[in-house]
Amino acid sequence: MRPTILVVEDDHTLRDVLMRGLRDEDFDTVPAPDGATALRLAGADISAAVLDIGLPDADGRDVCQAMRANGFRSPIVFLTAQHRLHDRLSGFSAGGDDYLTKPFQLVELAARLRAALQRTAPPPTAPEGDLVLDPLHHAIGVQDTRVALTPTEFRLLAALMAASGGIVTRRDLIRAAWPEGARVHDNTLDQYLTRLRRKLRETGSDRTIGTARGIGHHLS
Repeated sequence: MRPTILVVEDDHTLRDVLMRGLRDEDFDTVPAPDGATALRLAGADISAAVLDIGLPDADGRDVCQAMRANGFRSPIVFLTAQHRLHDRLSGFSAGGDDYLTKPFQLVELAARLRAALQRTAPPPTAPEGDLVLDPLHHAIGVQDTRVALTPTEFRLLAALMAASGGIVTRRDLIRAAWPEGARVHDNTLDQYLTRLRRKLRETGSDRTIGTARGIGHHLS
């Protein structure tokens, strides 16, 4: 069976080129012109995603975090014109598996996708829970209820949700939520976690952020 690649690119000309090229490389493709469509289509039938960072409705890194938090476990390869080390690191922190800067050769993209698929286990089922992370509005919600999050709160909660109940160390939380090299005190992280617990309650969910003393935190 040919792997199915979700191609998330707002430039319709480039998107068509990518889709034709990937089909020639023995992939099936599904198009998505923006982050909202990507979130809707990112399901268990998608083998991997090619995700442009510069989307019209949201930062691709936020879309990636939301995809991970909402249960998407297949490989994600970022496409971007940004060449700085910090930009690449932020893509990995958001949950990306690989990073390709424009311009690039389609054969290299295909090779990176094959490598990512080979080293990634089959995607498990989506984690249980009623929470939905919305990167388009930087919000968390349950059914029709939405509570706004700051960008830092969004990234913290995305990291916790993506762990599917597993413990995330405080160091990894700081790396996920703050820019590379930022000096973040322990009490600053604690203040953000306290605010997130309050906002989780505001959604009506019974889930909260637990603490593994001396290790980190988890969403329970």
